[in-house]
Amino acid sequence: MKLINLIPWADWLALVCFFALWVGYAWFAKFWGGRRPSLIGTTNRYRTYWMMQTTARDPRMIDGLITQTLSHTPSFFSSTSILVIGGLFALLGTTDKAAELMGEIPFAQTTTLIVFEFKILVLVGIFVYAFFRFSWCMRLYTFVALVIGAMPPPEAFESGQEDAQEYAHRAAAMVGAAAETFNDGLRAYYFSFAALSWFISPLAMVLATVLVVAILYSREFRSEVLQILKR
Repeated sequence: MKLINLIPWADWLALVCFFALWVGYAWFAKFWGGRRPSLIGTTNRYRTYWMMQTTARDPRMIDGLITQTLSHTPSFFSSTSILVIGGLFALLGTTDKAAELMGEIPFAQTTTLIVFEFKILVLVGIFVYAFFRFSWCMRLYTFVALVIGAMPPPEAFESGQEDAQEYAHRAAAMVGAAAETFNDGLRAYYFSFAALSWFISPLAMVLATVLVVAILYSREFRSEVLQILKR
């Protein structure tokens, strides 16, 4: 209750708008992506093509290499998230100097140390969430490797003992789940830049969050890459 009273209402309102736009866009992207072409939906189609090729390929070394390559990116971001979290905790030890430095920036709103520390903790929470999503993505790719490794030989699909299409769709769904989890972590990075503007002012945070949503929408539903993949 003491913290609630110490933080201005404008900052609380900006924080509510920030998370409402984040959660709202995540829901919108999933809902709208099921009704019109989206980047994740279109690439899921290519993941199905990939797994259909895998059922007819023997040996499947190239598929293992692709899976390993795909897992490198979330591994990098997971390690980076840990470094960022460590840096933010280190910043908590020098909040007085950091707050003084922010006060020198034009148009930056002066805040008390406790408000400044609270904003840092919000950033820590964002990167902790990103770390968990990226680390889970890495785990999902190990499951993808397991599914590919357990895939029956092409002869079993050709003879009708196994349903190639059903197995390929199940494997592609696993790869798609890993991709969506990675997308959640990457989206957290995007919104962390909007959260950084909170150190300037609550209004800057709201405007930056709206800008991030617009950028994410354009990349997921209006990008040139999407138009190429749709062909």
